[in-house]
Amino acid sequence: MNVLRVILGVTVLSALAACATPETRVRNGLMSAGLSEPVSACMADRMVDRLSLGQLNKLNGLGKLKKSNPGDVTFKEFVKQTRSLQDPEIVGVVTSSGLICAVK
Repeated sequence: MNVLRVILGVTVLSALAACATPETRVRNGLMSAGLSEPVSACMADRMVDRLSLGQLNKLNGLGKLKKSNPGDVTFKEFVKQTRSLQDPEIVGVVTSSGLICAVK
């Protein structure tokens, strides 16, 4: 009976994880990269509409910024790391989204 409960629990958790929207994943990724929660939420909303899934995955791979606390990384540092991806469209969307979201 306990094994059945464990299997059921794992299945439910897997289903919930699959329900995360691209915007939620991007927001959480930006926060884990060290950007503040309000800026991350605003930027994620704009970025999912303007970048492809491949480009969003590239951004997710910015290893130098992984596991930072929200608010620890400046926007300037984030843009600097984004440039290392060598994708002008990503840099443009990140820069414009960050500027717009910082002013809000």
